[in-house]
Amino acid sequence: MKLGDFELTVLSDGTFALDGGQMFGVVPKPLWEKKLPADARNRVRLALTCLLVGTGKHNILIETGIGNKFDHKFVDIYDIEKSTTLPADLKKAGLRPEDIDIVINTHLHFDHCGWNTRREGGKVIPTFPRARYFVQAGEWEHASHPTERDRASYVSEFFRPAETQTELLEGNEEIIPGVRVEVFPGHTRDLQCVWIESEGQQACFVSDLIPTRAHLPRAWITSFDLYPLETLANKQRLLPQLVEQETLVIFPHDLEVPWAKLAEQDGRIVAWAVDSR
Repeated sequence: MKLGDFELTVLSDGTFALDGGQMFGVVPKPLWEKKLPADARNRVRLALTCLLVGTGKHNILIETGIGNKFDHKFVDIYDIEKSTTLPADLKKAGLRPEDIDIVINTHLHFDHCGWNTRREGGKVIPTFPRARYFVQAGEWEHASHPTERDRASYVSEFFRPAETQTELLEGNEEIIPGVRVEVFPGHTRDLQCVWIESEGQQACFVSDLIPTRAHLPRAWITSFDLYPLETLANKQRLLPQLVEQETLVIFPHDLEVPWAKLAEQDGRIVAWAVDSR
């Protein structure tokens, strides 16, 4: 999709599944399963969406999926399906890992930074050898020393071997002209969303602040969120802005609609899909 002078491409690293109760927190199952049906183990299937931003000068990758550095037990728990991979989708887009200049991780949960690194022989090395990686300093610190509550969400070999290429941010910051990050605490203390702006047009990779269209209702918040009341406050603040500014919204985990415009109907925020022209 063209966004002003930029080109946006949705890339996939396959799909995985998480417990539906965890994905919808206090929302009763009879409500959420109308949006995302659960399997026999109460899991809902989710996309692993990454976004490629071509500016003409830089190739920027937002998120890197779940990767391939896991065992059979991990595959069984999360029902990982690899109909495609991020490297394969990059190749379809005409790019090699060496062509990526910038990687932005909204946070470091395992389903957002899996391809930050790859295995080569007996080592784990950065997947994108020329790239600068950007993440919030607070997120890096927390990922390196997680709590008992969220330890399972972080896998150190997914991100730590790229440490020498990683630049730690302290709050809202412009990465390059037209691409900036804004911190929205809630899912984690230092979750950052990514704004992309060119020629008066705007897109926002909302990350797990709004993981799917089903999470557009303000109180539909995952139980993974460490600070759910902050998630609620940030959704109350951000959603009207996205509607008013006709922002293209990119969801990280929506299986059917990776990007959409939002509108208000009868007091509710709804999404309508846009084509890629």
